[in-house]
Amino acid sequence: MSHDDFAFEPRRGLPGVLPPGERLLWQGTPNWRRLAVRSYQVRKIAAYFALLVLWRVGTGVAAEQSLTALALGAGFIAVLGAAAIATLAGLAYLNARSAVYSITTRRVLVSQGIAVPLTLNIPLQYIEAAGLRLFRDGTGDIAMTIGEAQRIAFLINWPHLKPGRFTRPEPSFRALDDARGAARILSGALAAESMPDESPSGDATSAVLTPRPAAAA
Repeated sequence: MSHDDFAFEPRRGLPGVLPPGERLLWQGTPNWRRLAVRSYQVRKIAAYFALLVLWRVGTGVAAEQSLTALALGAGFIAVLGAAAIATLAGLAYLNARSAVYSITTRRVLVSQGIAVPLTLNIPLQYIEAAGLRLFRDGTGDIAMTIGEAQRIAFLINWPHLKPGRFTRPEPSFRALDDARGAARILSGALAAESMPDESPSGDATSAVLTPRPAAAA
């Protein structure tokens, strides 16, 4: 498993020409709106600032402040909230735009980086298990458990990691519009890796990818 920095990409999302015998099976990108909600938590930030506005209005009314003072105080907090949400949404958009997820017959690649391109290269044999999480809006995440001997840097690979896994980060395809389709292809590739005589057509079904429903986020 390796990171390929500053490498020329003959095809977007791939750090170089694939070696003989290796084929590209699938590529996809995150949905930036879903990424903004699930990774950058823009809804929770909006709710937080809404509560601050209500608190400011409530304390102002209790202190018998004028309407002008109430409007200025609440408006200032609202502007700060809008700026924070716009910044986070912009980061989500840029991150999703720069990210490309790829599955080949031999590995999984996560290409990302707003300013500095970075590719996380994971050979299929390093993937111990994978899980599919589906949301009510039809999008989903695919998280991959990597062997303990392999180390994944959390900060440089976020937000393309499973949420809540800090000590042993799990690389993830986040906010995919067609998560089911990507899961089928990854399942077929992993099955073919464990049985080299099989051809990874992407139609195979493997127990390593079991859909897990989740509430809409």
